[in-house]
Amino acid sequence: MPIAIQLPALSPTMSEGKITKWLKKEGDKVNSGDGIAECETDKSNLEIEATDGGILLKIVVPAGSTSPVGGVIGWIGKAGEAIPDAPAPAAAAPAAPSAAPTPAAARPAAPVASAVPPRPVAKAAPVAASTERLRVSPLARKMAETQGIDLATVPGSGPNGRIVKRDLEQAIGGLASPAGAKKAATIIRSAPGVRLPPEELPLTTMRKVIAQRLGEVKPGVPHFYLTIDVEMDQALKLRDEAKAQDLKISVNDVLVKATAMAVRRFPRINQFFAGDRIVQLHTVDVGVAVAIEDGLITPLVRDADVKGLAEIAQEIRELADRAKRKALKPEEYTGGSITVSNLGMFGIDSFIAVLNPPQAAILAVGRVEPKVVVRNDAMVIRQMMSLTLSGDHRVIDGAVGAQYLQELRALLEHPLRLLF
Repeated sequence: MPIAIQLPALSPTMSEGKITKWLKKEGDKVNSGDGIAECETDKSNLEIEATDGGILLKIVVPAGSTSPVGGVIGWIGKAGEAIPDAPAPAAAAPAAPSAAPTPAAARPAAPVASAVPPRPVAKAAPVAASTERLRVSPLARKMAETQGIDLATVPGSGPNGRIVKRDLEQAIGGLASPAGAKKAATIIRSAPGVRLPPEELPLTTMRKVIAQRLGEVKPGVPHFYLTIDVEMDQALKLRDEAKAQDLKISVNDVLVKATAMAVRRFPRINQFFAGDRIVQLHTVDVGVAVAIEDGLITPLVRDADVKGLAEIAQEIRELADRAKRKALKPEEYTGGSITVSNLGMFGIDSFIAVLNPPQAAILAVGRVEPKVVVRNDAMVIRQMMSLTLSGDHRVIDGAVGAQYLQELRALLEHPLRLLF
């Protein structure tokens, strides 16, 4: 009798998976332990192994299609054997244990606890390499070849200690220098006078699950918040030097320019969630919150990453003036990459801003004030400012938001970098 190939639960929270690629074709011989297909789960891309040997008689779920955990994705057997019209009831039984823990899988601690056991198996990888039985997914192998990484030195976190994509990402991250995450060459830049249109990206299984689960905890748009303190002494010096040259540049103008440049260097901030997909913007348009009689409006400084400080300052003044006169056109305040909301002029130390849809990030800015800080084991007075980033967790992860704030702080504390 042919044996059904069922989609295994490759992660504790997995309820379905997308077959991204079949590694075997119908009619190919399959040995027990062979990788037969790649599956995209809510955590990563993993390889499905055959538990029995034989001939791959039929592919039921083609590449690009989704199957629930325990569903039949193919059949293995002897050449010429007839395939049942429908999966036998017994074939679906193994799926029950995977489905039963689903409520518990929602607990944050469950994935951590269940992800630990495979790691001891992965320690045997260097030994297995000598017998050419190193367990590694094709994607991870390709990444290792590209980056020149010895797979025998990489611990695997996948099923049975298999080395998967996330293991290579961690290994690459450990080898990369801090500046490695900021390679400008990999970022799309608009040519002068040309604005590239937004690009629709497919919603990965991971992002789909993140959006679904965080939306259950925090309905609507699930925010997260990150706060960082910035020394503004050099930025204030830049403002004073500009004033000496009869240029009207404010701290907020410097902040808008720095915000835009940091967005350009972290394109993940320049995305928004669109239901079944993510939209990647290739232009950096910064919204500036302006208080008007009826409430609040956020006119946009278009292409703020490529404009000079003087041009940005003039444009903000003009936009704010027309906003208060209700003379803005819809295209001047809709869309955008990120919004800067500054309440420092009202004496506010720090606050949390609510997102301005469809944008996935907003920056809340407090006042600049002298504070005692420790530098080189000595107490000194510095002009400090608090910044709080609110992020849409369906699109932006905490680590990405933290790296963005680090870059923004570096630009503000060394404002000469705004010229390059």
